Amino acid sequence: MKDSELKRLLEQTQEVAKSVGAFIRKERQHFDVKNVEHKGFNDLVSYVDKEAERQIVDQLSKIFPEAGFITEEGTNTTRSEVYNWVIDPLDGTTNFIHGIPVFSVSIALMERDEVILGVVYEINLHECFYAIKGGGAFCNETPIQVSAAPNLAASLIATGFPYYNFEQIDKYLAALKSLMQSTHGLRRFGSAAVDLAYVASGRLEGFFEYNLNSYDVAAGALIVQEAGGKVTDFLGGGDYIFGRQIVATNSKIHDEFLIELNRIWSA
Repeated sequence: MKDSELKRLLEQTQEVAKSVGAFIRKERQHFDVKNVEHKGFNDLVSYVDKEAERQIVDQLSKIFPEAGFITEEGTNTTRSEVYNWVIDPLDGTTNFIHGIPVFSVSIALMERDEVILGVVYEINLHECFYAIKGGGAFCNETPIQVSAAPNLAASLIATGFPYYNFEQIDKYLAALKSLMQSTHGLRRFGSAAVDLAYVASGRLEGFFEYNLNSYDVAAGALIVQEAGGKVTDFLGGGDYIFGRQIVATNSKIHDEFLIELNRIWSA
């Protein structure tokens, strides 16, 4: 795809994210918890998630009909050989349901196995984070970059708590205990896409989580990388989109972070 085509597609994708974000924000004003459904234990969904995804799929299908889809709610599961949209229509559904104002729209475009476009729209703050491969990272048209903090001792770290698969819970709690004592502190916002956007913009130095899906991290991971950060799986490899574990940092603390994490995780 030509750079000019990708830039135009990025602009259109931002508009899609913002328009769907406006729909989600409006629905939150009168949302009733009775509308919540359970996909599984602690795995919540509502008509807002489903309608938001339907709107995104419909609009993106018109913008770029050649592309297939990887979607959280299964609105469209048609895959393309080359291009696929990776969509989380409402990342932070539990926050949304409980009225906690941290949730986002996350849209990425993959060319085969590489993410080439990413948009994360933080709905309540009206902050649109975005990037294309090789084009830098931005928030609301302003360039962003990762923090310059040199080590874990100078870092604020975000994570996401496991909420349905607790097989690694002891290792996870041990990692939290260690990081509490070796960093500026830990935060849990409830939207992995927002966590990644905050690493990209220098608000956080690092983020780690396991049991995530591709639509949770694809857009945010690219934005972190284009802002000068580093993204890997827990072993330092590249299997973080579909590998269900991710570490994203400002790059300066990455090796130290992985050493500390794996000292516990591999025990």
